[in-house]
Amino acid sequence: QVRLVESGGGLVQPGGSLRLSCAASGSIFTSNRMGWFRQAPEKQRELVATITSGGATNYADSVKGRFTISRDSANNTLYLQMNSLKPEDTSVYYCWIYVSGNNYWGQGTQVTVSS
Repeated sequence: QVRLVESGGGLVQPGGSLRLSCAASGSIFTSNRMGWFRQAPEKQRELVATITSGGATNYADSVKGRFTISRDSANNTLYLQMNSLKPEDTSVYYCWIYVSGNNYWGQGTQVTVSS
């Protein structure tokens, strides 16, 4: 079993920054893919960014150049540095891992961008 716990969400003004963290525990193997998704009210969950165990990254066009995904494999922790935040980034952000053919999700952390 895998457990994902997110932290770091909150309220920030437009143009501000936040860093999300996701602590993973359980059957985390060396070969996996991790990432961040988000879901705004009445909208579908959408990909934000992913990173492989080898460090290859992928970003949604809407966050390229503003968000950076990274991971500390030694400590099984995933990060999302979010800069130049916009009101449209307001969502619940979910940590995700794909390992051994299974998808696992965290409980989500709220990010609100508002003045």
